[in-house]
Formats: sequence, structure tokens, C-alpha cells
Amino acid sequence: MNDLAKTDLFNRIAQLLTSARQRVVQAVNFTMVQTYFEIGRMIVEDEQNGEERAEYGIKTLKDLSVRLTEKYGKGFSLTNLKQMRQFYLIYTKDRERLNEVSSSLQIGQTVSDQFKLSWSHYQKLMRIADPYERSFYEIEAVKNNWSLRELERQYDSALFTRLALSKNKDEVKELALKGQVIEKPQDLIKDPYILEFLGLPEHANYSESELEQKLIDKLEHFLLELGAGFTFVGRQQRITFDEQHFYIDLVFYNRLLKSFVLIDLKIGKLKHQDIGQMQMYVNYYDRQVRLEDENKTIGIILCQDKSKSVVEFTLPEDNTQIFASKYLTVLPSKETLIQLISEE
Repeated sequence: MNDLAKTDLFNRIAQLLTSARQRVVQAVNFTMVQTYFEIGRMIVEDEQNGEERAEYGIKTLKDLSVRLTEKYGKGFSLTNLKQMRQFYLIYTKDRERLNEVSSSLQIGQTVSDQFKLSWSHYQKLMRIADPYERSFYEIEAVKNNWSLRELERQYDSALFTRLALSKNKDEVKELALKGQVIEKPQDLIKDPYILEFLGLPEHANYSESELEQKLIDKLEHFLLELGAGFTFVGRQQRITFDEQHFYIDLVFYNRLLKSFVLIDLKIGKLKHQDIGQMQMYVNYYDRQVRLEDENKTIGIILCQDKSKSVVEFTLPEDNTQIFASKYLTVLPSKETLIQLISEE
């Protein structure tokens, strides 16, 4: 066996072992979370037939903590036992509430009894007060395999708020039951996009090429911010006609919509010429690049500032292909974000 074959054998076995270990860790995590839920249920049911009482046996929980710790080691402190109790109460109520919502909306979707995240994830989720928001982040964390760090980042960047503020009451409830569902180009768009991971100060002087390079350097983070189904195609993609060359800043493909997604970066205020340029790029891709079984190309202009009127009157009324969104390089407070979206 030559060295190349030995290396290939090693890599395949290593990949198998890594995958197997990940599955074992996941199985342990899921079993532990389900067990903590059951411990919480037992504690609650011991409180006078399940009634909630703030004064319920702190001494009883302390004694329970000491005995469990003596027998099973760490993980059963008084604080942890209180969290298990809270976990049971919160998620029992959430399931009942969300299943009622599902029935009232007639969408035929019930909330799963299975827990598919780690205990650390659920400790974070329990700190989210709104049940719809909490359910949304749980679903998205499972669908997108978010680490705890990424869950915290998505929550801190107010993903649910950014998606929910453009929806009516029933659509928000559906968002809580299904997570983000991408069925049309508008479902992909966020406004604003939060790019705090670039490390650029709010009012720093930088060029469009520098912004582009930062996004490429942090491509994994940018893909997470863009959302589900995106794959990177290239940067500074050249298109040529009539002996003229034009360069599209970033090109992606979205597998869910089967569409190319072109992104143009603009420093400063958006101009109508920028929208016209993107229209040209989209038209070129639709006529020269996309295949018959692919959907129409989507164009997104990311800018520091935009006029809603400029966008509205430059694009046709039935526009479903070209969008302009602000981007922020610092993480705003939720209140500031709500104000920004409301102004839009």
C-alpha cells in the first residue's frame, strides 16, 4: 500500500470515528436533557399535587441536592435542581400553548415532545421570556445545528425581532411553530443585516473592497447571517458584453429557492444608479447563466443608508427580485433595532 492509499484509509477511518463520537455525545446530551425534564416533573408533582408554590420546600431541595451529589457527583446543586423544575414548568406550558395555537391556525403542526439540544442550550432558552420567541430559537438551533455560541449570537442580533416585525400576529405565531420558512425571495431578506462579527466600528472609514474582504475573511459568519440554504459561489464575478467588463461583488446560490443571489456592497447612501446596476446584473444572470429548472435571480444591495422612496420608485411595483437592505457593523440594542425597522 502506497503512502497516498495509507493516508486515504486513515482519513476515512478518522472521519468515521469523529462522526461516531459526535453521535455518542448527542445521544448523551439528549438523554440528559430528557432526564432533567423528568426530574423537574417529579419535583413539581411533589409540590402538593403539582401546584406551584414559591415557598415550596427549599429545605427539601437542599436535602435532595446533598443526597444526589453524594451518590452521583456534580450537577445536582440547589440551583440546578431549581432550573430543572423551571425547565419542566416552562416547556410544559409552552407545548400546551403552542399546540393550541397550531390548532387555531389549522396548520396541522404539533410541538414535539423530544428535546434535541444540549442542556446549555436550554439554560439559555429558558432566559427568553416570550414563548413564541423561545420556540423560534429552539427550532432554528435544531434545524441549523447552532452551537450555544451561535444561538447566543443570533439572539443578541435579534433575529426573531427582525423577522417578526414585518409579519402580522398569525404569521408571528407560525414563525414560532415552524421557524423561518423560505418559500419566496422575500423570505430571504433581512433589514437590517447585522455584521458585528466584522469588528468594524460604527463610523469607521473603509472602502467597499475592504468591506468585501472582511466578509470573505468571515465567510462562515456571513453565511449564518444570510440564513438557510446559502452556498458561496465567488467574489468579483466578471460579466462582459459590448467589450465592457462589470464585476459583481459577491455571488451566492440558495439551494432552497434554487436561485442565484447577487450581493452588491455600497458605502454611504444608496443611489438610484446602484439599483439600476443591480437590475442589469440580475437580468444578465437570468438570461445568460441560470438554467431552465432554476428560479429567477435575486439581487441584494447592502448599504449603510437608503431612502425607501428611491427604492420604491426605481423598482417596478411587482418587484420580487431586487432588494435593498441596510447593514449595521455594531450590535444595536433591541429597542434601537425595533425603532430602525419601524422607520423602514
